[in-house]
Amino acid sequence: METGKIKSKDLKMGLANQVVFANTLEELAETNKDILVVTSDSRGSGKLVPFGQKYPDQIVEVGIAEQNLVGVAAGLASAGKKPFAVSPACFITARSLEQIKNDVAYSDNPAVMVGISAGVSYGALGTTHHSLHDFAVLRAINNISIIAPADNYETEQAVRYAADSNKPVYIRLGKKPMPSLKEDDLNFEFGKGRKITEGKDLVFIASGETVYPAWLAAKELEDRHGIKATVVSMHTIKPLDTDLLDSLAEYGAPIITVEEHMVNGGLGEACASHLMQKGHRNAFVMVGIPDEYTVTGSQVEIFNYYGISKEGLYSLGKEMLL
Repeated sequence: METGKIKSKDLKMGLANQVVFANTLEELAETNKDILVVTSDSRGSGKLVPFGQKYPDQIVEVGIAEQNLVGVAAGLASAGKKPFAVSPACFITARSLEQIKNDVAYSDNPAVMVGISAGVSYGALGTTHHSLHDFAVLRAINNISIIAPADNYETEQAVRYAADSNKPVYIRLGKKPMPSLKEDDLNFEFGKGRKITEGKDLVFIASGETVYPAWLAAKELEDRHGIKATVVSMHTIKPLDTDLLDSLAEYGAPIITVEEHMVNGGLGEACASHLMQKGHRNAFVMVGIPDEYTVTGSQVEIFNYYGISKEGLYSLGKEMLL
């Protein structure tokens, strides 16, 4: 499908998705007193200080004790409350994995786990503070959905969805300002990927903060070579939009997945598994963090090093087609 050139020279930069999360939750809590925030000494990094000041009876601080964080949230959910357990993604999905598995998912308590400063957002703090495993471990647990919003609109919609859901949800958020990816066509549906651009020459399937560099690469490919690429924000990692994957594979074009996660067990492997099992034979490349000691640097520096950038994805797309 040819839809014309990507018109914007660049996209309008918005807020950090963590800020949009906090703002949306504050709005919802005004009319729903069952909404509670549980934090592990992370109300500041989670942008929840205003929430706590406005609703002091709707916030619980457990200190740096992530297992308690999830256990308390599960207990609140079992009592009919709607808790949002907020902690750095690296800790909430590692230290408290057993509680997520047993107290939340197995026990079917509709708590919302919110992993902030996800991926390599913490930059030079290094591997201890990177969450490059969370998609993989949570994909392996039954009865929990995984959402990684790409922009402010998707973040707001994900929070609203989670607040209404009667099932466990994990929302993964980064900390840098993000652009509005598609202001003229706002369409968020849980479990369904969101097409940002359309073209049948190449397909980028990305999640979270990697959707923006994929968009930039697609624009560069079109401007310089006339290559028209589809860019998909696969904001729901689980359940995966397999219907969309099948329709994209029918283009016969190369597919590139992009994620701020180790290539083991993440979005790319989920897509590859489905496409292979359904018999699709598109050229396929996964871009993410390889199975090695991750380089140290800022998020931008790490992205550039591993090709999760406009330049890296542009070069890869060009190499696959020209």
